[in-house]
Amino acid sequence: MSGPNGDLGMPVDPDAEGEDDSFGEAEYAAINSMLDQINSCLDHLEEKNDHLHARLQELLESNRQTRLEFQQQLSKAPSDASS
Repeated sequence: MSGPNGDLGMPVDPDAEGEDDSFGEAEYAAINSMLDQINSCLDHLEEKNDHLHARLQELLESNRQTRLEFQQQLSKAPSDASS
């Protein structure tokens, strides 16, 4: 969240100006590793979501088919009883 002057609320060390940033290769590698893990978790969640979606579609279709069969049986029953 930015402060009233648009800054990010991070203290600025006046002696640090002009120096290279304090992040080294190890820090970037650690961030990269964490991002890779997050990406892997998101990929896994996306696969599970796709699988669940496919299973739900199958269940919906199965329920539609069962309902149609049930309605057909109900519509046959009164005509059989009147004969």
